[in-house]
Amino acid sequence: MTPFGARLRALREARGISLTELAAALHVSPAYLSALEHGRRGRPTAGLIHQVNEHFGLIWDEADELVELARLSHPRVVVDTAGLSPAATEFANRLAREIRRLPPEAVAALNAVLDQAAPEG
Repeated sequence: MTPFGARLRALREARGISLTELAAALHVSPAYLSALEHGRRGRPTAGLIHQVNEHFGLIWDEADELVELARLSHPRVVVDTAGLSPAATEFANRLAREIRRLPPEAVAALNAVLDQAAPEG
């Protein structure tokens, strides 16, 4: 599941809306919406994000949060290590191999290290 998919599902469930009902309101198929929620589809379009914001009445910070979550929600990531150290390339490849086995606490710890190392951008 992607960050966008998790938030979308939480919004939908908090308001008691079925996946089929939300898909109809957004003019997309239930299969597409399910794939977005489960991370089997890439980032949603800006238009769909806008529709979701309007449907749920999200404004200001909540709407901005949804845009940011969508930006962070590409389920297939490419890491370009050209020009970086051999250690960086090794780390990227190892992370790609091992990420499915990392417990949530390890992912959070790695994110914390990255947050301290450099601002996201």
